[in-house]
Amino acid sequence: MTMLRTGGRAAIVLPDNCLFADQAGDVFKELMETCDVHTLLRLPRGTFTPYAQGVKANVIFLTKGSKTRRVWIYDGGTNVAGITKKGRPLIEGHFAAFEKCYGEDPNGGSKRKASDSADDRWRSFDRAEVEKAGWKLDGLRWLKEEREDDGDELLEPEDLLGELTTELEAALKGLSGIAEMLKTAEHGAA
Repeated sequence: MTMLRTGGRAAIVLPDNCLFADQAGDVFKELMETCDVHTLLRLPRGTFTPYAQGVKANVIFLTKGSKTRRVWIYDGGTNVAGITKKGRPLIEGHFAAFEKCYGEDPNGGSKRKASDSADDRWRSFDRAEVEKAGWKLDGLRWLKEEREDDGDELLEPEDLLGELTTELEAALKGLSGIAEMLKTAEHGAA
């Protein structure tokens, strides 16, 4: 955000937990004070397969220089089959409906309406609604997951292994950080 000039645009990929973690509200409040966070795209689970299998992610689109008045959210992840390396790879077609809803204006200024999405994936929320949700965009959900355990959503073994590896690596990194803080605290107390 600090690197953008006034009028500069960015699309930022964030893991799902960045939308609901404890500090997410504070971060988005600050972001919405200095930027027009006009669009959020919720991606299908597994979009970053094979690099981060099963991870839910989002893309926020913003323009620096004016406060956010309205956020449009496209839910491209709820009730959508997860992306896998072999059986269901990510293809350009996954984004066609979102692109239609987003419109031609790269600054997110195209005329938009909820009916642009035939399957109710496109909604807007004004600033007051975002504030009421504690500035956490994850709280702005309207579609409910309707998954059935039919085995179709099971990850391929290599994808499952990759997902577990990603989670373990993140846990180890967190533990290393805690160990470093304890070491620093011990040296400071001595």
